[in-house]
Amino acid sequence: MAKKAQTAPIAVHITALEMTSPPKQSLPVPVNVHTAILNAPEIPLAFYRFLYRQVGSRWHWVDRLRMTDDTLAETLYDKRNSVTVLYVNGAPAGFFELLQIDEDVVELSHFGLFERALGLGIGKWFLLQTLYAAWSLGPKRVTVTTNNLDHPRALQLYQMFGFSPVGTRDAELVPLADVELLALAKRDCLLPPEPR
Repeated sequence: MAKKAQTAPIAVHITALEMTSPPKQSLPVPVNVHTAILNAPEIPLAFYRFLYRQVGSRWHWVDRLRMTDDTLAETLYDKRNSVTVLYVNGAPAGFFELLQIDEDVVELSHFGLFERALGLGIGKWFLLQTLYAAWSLGPKRVTVTTNNLDHPRALQLYQMFGFSPVGTRDAELVPLADVELLALAKRDCLLPPEPR
């Protein structure tokens, strides 16, 4: 019997950043697109996983996909956690997630746009709205991490908005194997039901 194919780990270089004062930039609302930013305090797990896949599949986001329903629900519905969804022209186009570590620190744990929203000129504007939301919680600092698998300009963009690198570390990420992808697709009803 053949063994299941395992995916080889990928080396990841992680950069931790923080900002200690709110952004000073001001950007106009993008023109020629209708946008809405809505907090989703009781986001359904399937919708969250959809957002997570749409934003993160290009960047090897896997952690939340591997969580069971119970673990993901516990994470998302923690009162310190918030998920906010960006809509462009009536459809989801990205999201951000904030975690209030304590009264002094808010972590920007997830941020990104769907591929269909890239090139519309909304990325910087959406990041600024995200930072406004983080600072509205009253922290002394906002933190974020990025890595070499992220968008090539992510580090530069965070620094442009006032983040400073405070440390780096190396890790490994194990991509989803085909068998995992199939199991996740079945769990999340992305495949048609098998005939009876």
